[in-house]
Amino acid sequence: MSTTGAVKRILVIYYSQTGQLARVVESFLAPLGGRTDVEIVKVCVTPKAPYRFPWRFLDFLDCFPESIFMDPPEMAPFDFDPDAHFDLVVLAYQVWFLSPSLPITGFLRSEAARVLTGKPVITLIACRNMWLTAQAKVVATLRERGAYLIDNVVLVDGGPAWSTFITTPRWLLTGRKGPFWKIFPGAGVSDADIHKAARFGRALRDALPMLSVRTRESLLRGLVAVRVDPRYIASERIGHRSFLLWGRLCRALGGPGAPLRRSVLILYAFVLAVMILTIVPLTFLLAMLLRPFVHKRLLAAALRLEAPSGSAAERYVDYI
Repeated sequence: MSTTGAVKRILVIYYSQTGQLARVVESFLAPLGGRTDVEIVKVCVTPKAPYRFPWRFLDFLDCFPESIFMDPPEMAPFDFDPDAHFDLVVLAYQVWFLSPSLPITGFLRSEAARVLTGKPVITLIACRNMWLTAQAKVVATLRERGAYLIDNVVLVDGGPAWSTFITTPRWLLTGRKGPFWKIFPGAGVSDADIHKAARFGRALRDALPMLSVRTRESLLRGLVAVRVDPRYIASERIGHRSFLLWGRLCRALGGPGAPLRRSVLILYAFVLAVMILTIVPLTFLLAMLLRPFVHKRLLAAALRLEAPSGSAAERYVDYI
């Protein structure tokens, strides 16, 4: 068991397809580098059959049913001892179809995930803008594993919602993420936001003396760790219900690569595009119209979803 003066051991589990999340992890951990009072074991989990980047369009669609239902892919051996002692686990992940990425699901569903039992966990997310459903799935899985979520840090694409519907798929399918046509900004989390993620590492560095497997309180409060936009709450719920319905149908038509399944997935891509162009804007409009009547309820929901780290900023200037 760790004591106050002992070297703290931190396990960092992540998967980064585009390289963006790897940069976020590096920024987060940078203030802990070169210290003698902490040991960091960083593990990039790897599926046995790699997911290529940029994606092929049909391959991208074809991982949708398994993502939604968190069906784990077959994973390569994990490069750490799941029975070793760690004082903290940092779980960094991307969001695929309102779910954790399949390689992270592969870890969470594996025997190696027993390393989480009894441990405090910090989740670190980098995504477009919708992450609430994915985090709910991760939190539920952590509870099943006997882990304790003490903090959640979320970095999102700062571009307008309408533009990210174009820029994110363009990045994933072509590998090009820069601005274009003078109206579309670059895709992904900004370099500035990635750089500022180091504030969380600085706060964690200062909290090392208090860190142990018994830690249950947030270490990253007051650093603007996560902000919930209430407008996305209803959109995510609608989208996830649609994903569950179509995902169930696709799984019934066969495994990945099955011709009939892929035909249905192409159909759903058109349905999804129509939903994005119609239902999502209508949901935003309805939220604006109802805001005077449900403002307090939405605010309470946002605060609950921001837990445990929250959007408060009282320590921000001390660590930025």
